Amino acid sequence: MILGRSERGKPPIEPLTLKILVAGGFGVGKTTLVGAVSEIRPLRTEELLTEAGRPVDDISGVEAKNTTTVAMDFGRITLREDLVLYLFGTPGQERFWFMWDELAEGALGAVVLADTRRLEDCFAAIDYFERRSIPFLVGVNCFEGAARYPADDIRRALDLDDHVPLLMCDARERESVKEVLVGVVQHAMTQAARRRRAVTT
Repeated sequence: MILGRSERGKPPIEPLTLKILVAGGFGVGKTTLVGAVSEIRPLRTEELLTEAGRPVDDISGVEAKNTTTVAMDFGRITLREDLVLYLFGTPGQERFWFMWDELAEGALGAVVLADTRRLEDCFAAIDYFERRSIPFLVGVNCFEGAARYPADDIRRALDLDDHVPLLMCDARERESVKEVLVGVVQHAMTQAARRRRAVTT
């Protein structure tokens, strides 16, 4: 007897896969964020900081940091049965920024992590995504001991456009990071729909 589809069960769902970048300054928590949510063992390309790098690596505010990402971090998270995100963490130091263009290829959107102790370090990432019209969200990583500021004050300090979402988060906590990732996917989808409407009107 040939079984019907209903008797065999539902056919497997082919999930939609989306690429999300995680960017920001040196030591802001990009590697931690990817590791907090990845359902696979994250790929990390970290190297120890050396004395030779101290003249070019500003570690003020993150003096305890002893490693740095030199290529990228990579992880994967299934948000729903039909939606999988591939996460690519960018290197934070200026001397590795040449890799950003390749990592950004095909990205749906980006998370720009910010640290209120070194807020100016995320300006370059914000400028990068604005210039390339890549939708992004700012996630303020709430480090222990760091001063807390109202979201509106941080938004003004970063000179963010009104449509750019800003969320407080803890890059160590899986559920907190998931909220940020859902937020950037929703924002990117909204921006894509807005662009389609602009083309058809």
